Amino acid sequence: EVFIHTAMRDVIIGLIPISLVSIYFYKGYAIMLIAICMATAALTEVIFRKLLGKKPTLKDGSALLTGLLVALLYQPTVSPITAILATILAIGVAKELVGGLGMNRFNPALFGRVAMIILAPLFAGIAVGPPDLGTIDAVTKASPLALLGGGMEMPSYLQMFLAFPGGALAESSPLALLIGGLYIYKKGHIDWRIPVSIFGTVAIIALLLGQDPIYHILAGGLIIGAIFMATDWVTSPITASGKIIFGVAIGILVMIIRVFLPPTEGVAFSILIMNAFVPVIDRVTRHLAFLEPKKV
Repeated sequence: EVFIHTAMRDVIIGLIPISLVSIYFYKGYAIMLIAICMATAALTEVIFRKLLGKKPTLKDGSALLTGLLVALLYQPTVSPITAILATILAIGVAKELVGGLGMNRFNPALFGRVAMIILAPLFAGIAVGPPDLGTIDAVTKASPLALLGGGMEMPSYLQMFLAFPGGALAESSPLALLIGGLYIYKKGHIDWRIPVSIFGTVAIIALLLGQDPIYHILAGGLIIGAIFMATDWVTSPITASGKIIFGVAIGILVMIIRVFLPPTEGVAFSILIMNAFVPVIDRVTRHLAFLEPKKV
């Protein structure tokens, strides 16, 4: 329990840099979205645990972390209703209804985000935009991934790496995500094999397809997905070889979706698809490890 509390706290700390950059670009829009999702996550966990006859608790920090991740996956001007529903699905369905923290097969934040993409037509009539918090040029900019998919002029590598507005909050600054990722890596909460295999696979496929690998890595939600979500210890493989297989498969799926199903992002779908195969990957890689000759 102490480990879980510490891990959740450290991952939230790791997300502070990207949260601050998004607030710098999007001002009140980002603040409101983050506050709404984190408050909804906390309330949803308390309500669902009471309904399920469990002791309500927020001390492990998992609900607040999930709420923050859901917020970072959305554009700053998303409908508050959409963000709230995504958070409820993330906490209530993907986490609590399957047994709580540690029992979930799918990453809760990604589950909520993708569920709302699929269910969007059902809520089109009731979803309304956020209140007008002032005109901000950054809010109306196209995301780098949209620019890439449309074959339009891209910002420089340096601009994209440091900070470039457009798209979801988490797309604001790869540098901020890498700083946070390095922090949680140093704290021992993630394994390097998953993000490195994802980045490497995306880069190799982009080169084979004659596309720019650096833009593919820096654009969209690849970095937050690879570092903060695919590495989730509950929903990722436990063996070293399994982590590499998992990462390579995610990278392949991301590029298939990005290249052949534009303008779909693909990172969230790819990670969720591979979450479903984690038990198979663990079983196969454990078996192979058992068959290997023991070192003497």
